[in-house]
Amino acid sequence: MYAPERQQEILRLAREGGRVDVLSLAEEFQVTAETIRRDLKALDRAGLVRRVHGGAIPAGRLDFEPDLAERESTAADEKDRIARAAIEELPTSGSVILDAGTTVARLAAALPLAAELTVVTHALPVAARLADHPGVALHLVGGRVRHRTRAAVDAWALRAYGELHADVLFLATNGFSPESGLTTPDLAEAAVKRAAVAAARRVVLLADSAKSGQEHFARFGDLSDVDLLITDTGLGADAARAVERAGTELVLA
Repeated sequence: MYAPERQQEILRLAREGGRVDVLSLAEEFQVTAETIRRDLKALDRAGLVRRVHGGAIPAGRLDFEPDLAERESTAADEKDRIARAAIEELPTSGSVILDAGTTVARLAAALPLAAELTVVTHALPVAARLADHPGVALHLVGGRVRHRTRAAVDAWALRAYGELHADVLFLATNGFSPESGLTTPDLAEAAVKRAAVAAARRVVLLADSAKSGQEHFARFGDLSDVDLLITDTGLGADAARAVERAGTELVLA
């Protein structure tokens, strides 16, 4: 099968199933995963699909959002390295906001026992990891809890962040780029992220390189709103230069 024929079939499968994943396609077409990634890249450039973690979705489904279990298992090694690097950005003492996200949750789990911090979060998985930490004064922001992310959203959460001024925010995103900024599939979640950014003196974005160039339905900020991006070494040289041109410091873990 020639590449255009394979790409047409991949597009059909994506439209029928709502999503395709790299490993299943590689097995079905008896080609390497890298070949499938090139196919998805070509379809993405043509505006027919949007690449997401481990695969792609049809271009008309920018509201697609994987569930928490799927995101926990995606790019696990990269997320662990990013979380370890993020520990260096914790203040010696003071206050931090931890956003809802699997990489941020890994940071919460890796928080040193010697840390003495005030931590604010609207994410139930983050709060669960820190509830018994001896040095953390934990504040859980309330609101309607989204089942897919276990994050509190809507008016209560927005009001709480409007009353805060934290030292550092560790932020998560579903997609980032200098052109599209910071994006996520859900409008309510985007509003809380925007409020958290406004509530912090310093913003540290934790995002694996697969999120580079991804564009989702709800935009909640510019890359220039981020003081530091911690990502993995899979970020391409062109993308890294674009991040730095936006005025954002970059750490590759």
